Amino acid sequence: MTFGLHYYTEPLNGDELRFLKQKELSERSQYYKVFKVLMFFSFLFPFLGAWYRAAEGAENAFSPVRFFVACAVFLFISIFGVYMSYRVFLRNVQRDIKYKTKTVEKSQVTKKTYIQSTDSYYLYINSSVKLSIEVSREDFNFINEGDEVNIEYATFSKHYFGYF
Repeated sequence: MTFGLHYYTEPLNGDELRFLKQKELSERSQYYKVFKVLMFFSFLFPFLGAWYRAAEGAENAFSPVRFFVACAVFLFISIFGVYMSYRVFLRNVQRDIKYKTKTVEKSQVTKKTYIQSTDSYYLYINSSVKLSIEVSREDFNFINEGDEVNIEYATFSKHYFGYF
């Protein structure tokens, strides 16, 4: 029996949209904090490097040109790193909020697992987004290997919302 993955999109409900907006707000503030720390270190490292060169007895250890070039290099690396992180993660959350859609994917259960130490039940599925999902005890007993399960996740950021 062959099984193809099936997808469709539908609008986000109010709770899911609020969750994504809250996630976007907290992640945006984290990016700002990280960038402030990186800016601080972008000026601190060249300053410490100048003191190290001065301690070793180097001539012209406190060269303004060398200091500002080193600061510019560190700032460029910081800006590039934060921007790439934004492009990969936060931008997708913002796109989910803008388009207000989620993806529903029909997946097949490939394996069932009970983890005794945490008293949790997992279904392994053939999804391109999720390897496994945690389910309730009732659903674990009701769903068998080979059954279909629909999972919901944000279209662009792939944040998992649930199953049915």
